[in-house]
Amino acid sequence: MDGVSPRATLVSLFGVLAAVVAIGFLVPIPSPAAVRDWAAAAGWATPALFLLAYSVLAAFPIPRTVFNLSAGLLLGEALGVAVGMVATGVAGSLAFAAARRFGRRWTSPLLEHGAIKAVDARLRAGGFAGVVSLRLIPVVPFAPVNYCCGLSTIGYRPYLWGTLIGSLPGTAAAVVLGDALTGTTPPALLAVYGVLAVAGGIGLYRALKRVDPELVETA
Repeated sequence: MDGVSPRATLVSLFGVLAAVVAIGFLVPIPSPAAVRDWAAAAGWATPALFLLAYSVLAAFPIPRTVFNLSAGLLLGEALGVAVGMVATGVAGSLAFAAARRFGRRWTSPLLEHGAIKAVDARLRAGGFAGVVSLRLIPVVPFAPVNYCCGLSTIGYRPYLWGTLIGSLPGTAAAVVLGDALTGTTPPALLAVYGVLAVAGGIGLYRALKRVDPELVETA
């Protein structure tokens, strides 16, 4: 069968691009206020369905910021933060449980490596404070931390409480931004993220320093 020529492929791509641009001009884009009104008109179904979607999808490597901004837009500040935090706990627990139940079996040979065992010892020793510090740093992705903690030997309780407390400031900031929906990131929000990053880095360093050197040497 003859292959598609590069020219035909290029023409097709331009056609698709032109169609998308045309739709963007012809189809009216609802304002944030209109979206909020539609969400409010659906009643309890909006927070319930959003909570379900957030809880399931955030267990995968999808940035939580997208969900938190949407929570602010659809639900407002107070309800948005509440739903966001519940979903964060559920999603974190699902990813943690999956990694611990299935991931350790698949990665057990790697977990016996000396360097990996040393990292595990530091994470376990850091415990609650270490998880809080990781969650405070905005650039540290949510899902990979869930998986790493699940693969490690850290306890579920310090992991969960560290996740909830450490995720609260960033979640609240993103929800408030979604509620305001100014179209630009306010300088104040950037300052909040900067403070969180510094606090998280300092906290993580101090938590990891508390690890007993013997744990690393014997790992």
